[in-house]
Parts: sequence; structure tokens; C-alpha cells
Amino acid sequence: MPIVGFGLYFALALFCAVHVVRTGQPLYWLMILFGFPILGSVVYLLAVYLPASRLERGARKVVSAAARVLDPQRDVRAARAAFEETPTAQNQMRLAAALLDAGDAPAAAQAYGQCLAGPFAKDPEIRFGAARAFLECERHADALQFLELVRAEHPEHRPEPVALLTARALAGVGKHAEARAAFAAAEERFGTFEAKAEYAIWAYAVGERATSARLQAEADRIASRWNGLARELNAPAMRRLQAARAAARQV
Repeated sequence: MPIVGFGLYFALALFCAVHVVRTGQPLYWLMILFGFPILGSVVYLLAVYLPASRLERGARKVVSAAARVLDPQRDVRAARAAFEETPTAQNQMRLAAALLDAGDAPAAAQAYGQCLAGPFAKDPEIRFGAARAFLECERHADALQFLELVRAEHPEHRPEPVALLTARALAGVGKHAEARAAFAAAEERFGTFEAKAEYAIWAYAVGERATSARLQAEADRIASRWNGLARELNAPAMRRLQAARAAARQV
């Protein structure tokens, strides 16, 4: 039994050591892990591995979302204060993103417009944020322009959100055949709840009942397996899907 226990401790230390090498952590961790395999592994897991894990990132997103519900303008105030104190391009980008997350799409579009005239105008994240803001303002052609630039110059930048926003922008400019193809391609490639929900929202809007019914059933099946964290993270897409479904029933 002691041999088995030591083997488990060594395996845990080895797991942590692989994480050290693959993620570029300081190499002194290797000395700690193999010099003190039990204590070193526990310290590494708490100090490095867990804070970088998907679970931790997801928890931070939920906490941040909850904070925005309680005080929607908190991030905007902080970003505006930082920009007024130090009007750099980075702080201007931060303010634009905060405005968009707070639901003030017109102000966000204006702020992103200023970013697009600055030294980081070709930055894919600025173009992506501007496209989101323009889409919320129903400036679909403007959104499509910047999304196409992102896809052409940075094809791996946020592939799923860019694909879904592109499909929505195509629908907004009346290119429904291209929008259908874009939504279908995104659903096939990513297969996520959001991809199915966005496709279903479009299908409800254009009256494609068979498509919307299939996608709704698949989205419901995915949602039935969610834990509390997944439910919080997908809440915005779920609300939009429910609203689209309710609107289609009234027609």
C-alpha cells in the first residue's frame, strides 16, 4: 500500500511537471514538485493550475456577470475614469468594450469608431468589437465589413463568434440564402448551444418551422445537461432564443 500511495503522489507531481513545461511556467517548480512531491503538488495546483483552468475562468465570468447585474455601470465608470486620466488607445478600447457589455451599443459604436481611426485600427479585437456594436445598432452593412476583414486577415480570431456574427449580419442586409449557409456551416463546425440557438433564432424570424423545431429540440437537449455554471454562461443566448420562440408563436 505505501508503494501504491507513493506512486499516486509521484503521478500527481509528474502531471504538474508536464503542465509546467507545456505552459512555460518557471522551471523552479520542477525542483519543488520532485523535491516535495506531496506538498509541492498541492501548492502548484492551488497557485498555478486551478487559477488558469476553464472552471476558474468560467467562475470569474459568472462573478463578473453578477456584478454587472448589481451595478451595470461599474465597469463603464472605471474605464471612463482610466481613459480620462490617461487617454491612451488601450484605455479607449477598454471603454468601448465596457460600454458594449453594459448594453449601450450606440455609445460603444461611437467609441469603437474612434478606436478604428487610431493606431490600432487593424487590430482584430477592435474590429470584432466594432462589428458587435454596429450589429446591435442595426448597422448590419458596417458590421459585415469589419467581420469580413477579420475573417480574411485573422481567420483564427474568435472563429465561432465571428462566424455567428457574420451570419447575423448577412441576415440583416437581406442576404438570407448566404445567412442560412453561414448559420448551417457554424452549426456543423462548432455544434454548440450558441450556434444552434443563433441559427434557430434566424429560422424563427424567417418562418422556417422545420429548421427551428429541430434546432430548438437540440438546444433544449444540450441545456438539459447544464450545471449552474453553464446555465449562467449561456443565459444571454437562452433569453434571445426564448424571445424568438415566443415571437414566432404569436405570428
